[in-house]
Amino acid sequence: MNVEMLSRIQFAFTAAFHYLYPPLSIGLGIVLVMMEGMWLRTRNPIYHNMARFWTKIFGLIFGLGVATGIVLEFEFGTNWATYSRFVGDIFGSALAAEGIFAFFLESGFLAILLFGWDKVGPKLHFFATCMVALGAHFSAVWIIVANSWQQTPAGSHLEIGGHPVPLGHAFEAADLGRARMVIDDFWGVVFNPSSMDRLSHTLVAAWLAGAFLVISVAAFYLIRRRHVAFAATSLKFGLVLALAASLLSLVTGHSSAGGVAKNQPSKLAAMEGIWQTEGQAPLHPFGWVDMLHGHTAGPKIPAGLSLLVAGRSDHVITGLNDIPPDLRPPVQATFQCFHLMVAIGFSLIALSLWGAWLWWRGKLDDTGYCLTRWFLLLAVPSVLLPQIANQAGWFTAEIGRQPWIVWGYLRTSDGLSVVVKAHQVLTSLIGFGLIYLLLFVLFLFLLNRKIQHGPEPLEESHDLPDNWLKQQRA
Repeated sequence: MNVEMLSRIQFAFTAAFHYLYPPLSIGLGIVLVMMEGMWLRTRNPIYHNMARFWTKIFGLIFGLGVATGIVLEFEFGTNWATYSRFVGDIFGSALAAEGIFAFFLESGFLAILLFGWDKVGPKLHFFATCMVALGAHFSAVWIIVANSWQQTPAGSHLEIGGHPVPLGHAFEAADLGRARMVIDDFWGVVFNPSSMDRLSHTLVAAWLAGAFLVISVAAFYLIRRRHVAFAATSLKFGLVLALAASLLSLVTGHSSAGGVAKNQPSKLAAMEGIWQTEGQAPLHPFGWVDMLHGHTAGPKIPAGLSLLVAGRSDHVITGLNDIPPDLRPPVQATFQCFHLMVAIGFSLIALSLWGAWLWWRGKLDDTGYCLTRWFLLLAVPSVLLPQIANQAGWFTAEIGRQPWIVWGYLRTSDGLSVVVKAHQVLTSLIGFGLIYLLLFVLFLFLLNRKIQHGPEPLEESHDLPDNWLKQQRA
């Protein structure tokens, strides 16, 4: 493989591995705020016990997220130096804002969150918990802003050799190394056409990741009849967030897809396997793209895509046949990743509604009830679903952007470092693979040990409701 393909694989691998952890920390941060807030309000020790247990899990996830994210910043300078020079003015501003407004906020209060339970007052500790959760969200804001600007550049202009280039200038290979994007309007960069849609959808997906981690562990305890009071209450917290986030994902996903239709028509055509430019464009619930014959096989909902995009059946959708072949993204990969994300999204809605119905019926922790038993058995592995959907969504966004690394300005193949050789990238890729495998095994080992150990015993059990005490004794 050449240096371009190896560099793409390396960045995709390291970014995908890193992205296992930030969604969990963002979602779990919301859960911690909910749990500790309930403890401050009610002084019920079970909420305090829950918050302390899940804080330990949060600390483990946060540590792995930081460790795996540092690598990406170095890859910009080593493998993608031309790209880094091209976007440095834009990314420098966004990443500096992340460091000042997000990372310092999050890490500054992290020590109080993890170690301050018996050293500061409960209100101060709750404030620290809120600040850590807010910092995690702010971090996502600036990363999404930077990435969204690549998808829909705004608030900036192109310069070559220090001189502004008029709109419509054809970017040439001779310009590499001398061209860069310069900010005209910082807030225009922040609020580029896709940033808010993509931010809302990403945050909602992160909430789902945190919610289903809590649901999974709680379901595991209930099946084993361990820590029943803790598990039943944790499950309710997870379900509240999961139900809200899963339903919100429909709204944010629809809004995001509408933005893609407006700003990136080639990506939409690949996402839905649309070949002919037409009104009454069909919607494919699933299928297979026949690249040889330019056809998408599978069931179709007539005019479904036109209706979703514009609210009317005659809205014209640009097809792949009207997009030059060298400007088309990899269609099959974009199509399948997008539909995998959507399928998992509806599955999470169904699972959340199932759990909410059991809660309404008073059967949520009744493991003798058939429907509850099946729900809990499905809930344990459900922790994987938001992670798979998150990865599929990012793959859709990034693969669907190709061949551009900065839409309409710089191709991915032109963003490489000119001095890096294929064997160097391959060696580092193997090294990262081994190190990340070790980190992942260590993460699973420590996570499993904390889950197997479970929460600490309650010291003030006399404050608990009678039915919880009966379940614990059982």
